[in-house]
Amino acid sequence: MTEPGPGGAATSERGLAEAERVELTVDAVAPGGHCVARVDGQVVFVRHALPGERVIAEVTEVHKGFVRADAVTVLDASPDRVEPPCPYARPGACGGCDLQHVAPDAQLAWKTAVVREQLARLGGLGDDELDRLAVRVEALPGGLLGWRSRVRYAVDAADRAGLLKHRSHEVVPIDRCRIAHPAIQQLPVLTPTGASWPDADAVETVASTGGDVTVAEVHDGVSAPVRGPAEVREVAAGRDWTLPASAFWQVHPAAADTLSTAVLELLDPQPGERAWDLYGGAGLFAAGLATRVGATGRVTLVEAAPQGVAAARRNLADLGHVEVVSARVETALARRRITGPVDVVVLDPPRSGAGAPVVRALAAAGPRAVAYVACDPAAFARDVRTFAELGWRLAALRGFDLFPMTQHVECVGLLLPATGR
Repeated sequence: MTEPGPGGAATSERGLAEAERVELTVDAVAPGGHCVARVDGQVVFVRHALPGERVIAEVTEVHKGFVRADAVTVLDASPDRVEPPCPYARPGACGGCDLQHVAPDAQLAWKTAVVREQLARLGGLGDDELDRLAVRVEALPGGLLGWRSRVRYAVDAADRAGLLKHRSHEVVPIDRCRIAHPAIQQLPVLTPTGASWPDADAVETVASTGGDVTVAEVHDGVSAPVRGPAEVREVAAGRDWTLPASAFWQVHPAAADTLSTAVLELLDPQPGERAWDLYGGAGLFAAGLATRVGATGRVTLVEAAPQGVAAARRNLADLGHVEVVSARVETALARRRITGPVDVVVLDPPRSGAGAPVVRALAAAGPRAVAYVACDPAAFARDVRTFAELGWRLAALRGFDLFPMTQHVECVGLLLPATGR
């Protein structure tokens, strides 16, 4: 059944129109924080819903082959539905959190289902392989709120800082972000404090694990601190790290230690081995690798971002068996800026994944194992398929909820040559 949108009566024969409301029953979860539903054969990706619910959904976008919609009224609620703790986590408001309406255990199950579906559909893994891997997303300590140690606020035409609507550049002024670190929530950045940002395109806030708190204005892509230190201290993997407040670092306080531990457990580097840390950033994984392989081993870190290269060289200066290479990973491999032999590899690409050329170059280098740190299940699954085509297999997989209340999930996979070296 459909309800008329602003333009008048709707009929299912012509397909759904933007702003139209329709009653539907929600099916399985899908990537991107949606669930799937169908109306007269038309695919609808619904936010703010849960599998099995009957809802009234309002269409927000119309595309060839599918539409997007928000559940604006819940007729039959799932037992996994909870009241969102943030008043802005609703249709038409802030788009930062996808799953505030989902109970904690159900959020983990949601993300587990997405990882499994992507590995099956894009990675080509069968049910037996997925069962063997025992795909499961684990919670991190600290709970669902107050964890985000880096928050970037957009600035609207009235010079107010806020967060963006889902798939929009429209800024939603807010009083505070409930998933932000408590030290960030207390900063006088947002409108209720009277803050105004006439010279900023965005405002970046950081609350580091070392206790530093920084606020910076961003204008024309340049970040300039206006409160707190320009460099912050992070504590992870048994070391102190100093890096620019605007440099990349994991946003969950427990994430760096969690990922470093998982990578080392899966790879099990041995004394004297040679290791590559690709897309190495400030050197988190390289530091752990260097400790394991020892002075008789060798670690090569490759990073393209100048901030990351500088941070890695400074923070790893005490490790004489670590080399930092400033280059794009694809370029370093194709032009032999780094060469084998290599025993173990950490691959931590951006959200778009490593891509087939990098995967092929790694397979040709002949390491005994690759630990793949993935922030996007779809890109990870595509790269897993490429590895499989080259005779490799996904031997182990761990999932971590580094981003509670959102649809994002981090995975660490162990890839091995199918027949050994």
